[in-house]
Amino acid sequence: MNSISKENAEMIFSEYSQFVYKTALFLIKSKELADDITQETFIKVFNKYNTYNFKKPMKPWIYKITLNVTRNTLRKQKWLSFWSVLPDNSFVDLVENTVLKSEEERQLWREINLLSIKSKEIIVLHFYSGMTLKKISEILNIPEGTCKSRLSSGLSKLRERLPKTDFNYLKRGGEFYGSV
Repeated sequence: MNSISKENAEMIFSEYSQFVYKTALFLIKSKELADDITQETFIKVFNKYNTYNFKKPMKPWIYKITLNVTRNTLRKQKWLSFWSVLPDNSFVDLVENTVLKSEEERQLWREINLLSIKSKEIIVLHFYSGMTLKKISEILNIPEGTCKSRLSSGLSKLRERLPKTDFNYLKRGGEFYGSV
């Protein structure tokens, strides 16, 4: 059993916490929930550290846990919303108001947020986290072809709704990616 040391846990958190937080924020659109997801993700990472395969990169493993925690949070939010337990939306800081600066970027994110969670995950991981489709397919445990199909479907929907110039703001790994 591989127990994690305090120093190793601190190093892992320091290295990956921003990626986890950004992914959660892009997918869930709430700073508070993104904080909660980040915390819960690392609790799971540290509790499941003994199951990690040290021959493989750590980032995809952590992202897979992040996506599972985010999906569970979304399910809980939908359930609470169904029962009208959620507070009003005044506590929610949308990604458009906290992360993005230009009007074109805000419009792009409004449209990305209208996509299905499956398309949104692929777009965020590919363009904003800089992951290859092969890595994303491993993280999501789906065939690479399915990953490509979801990306293509999401991009097609975006192309229908946005002027072509708005695609200049899709980024890959934090850098401008160019027209899609």
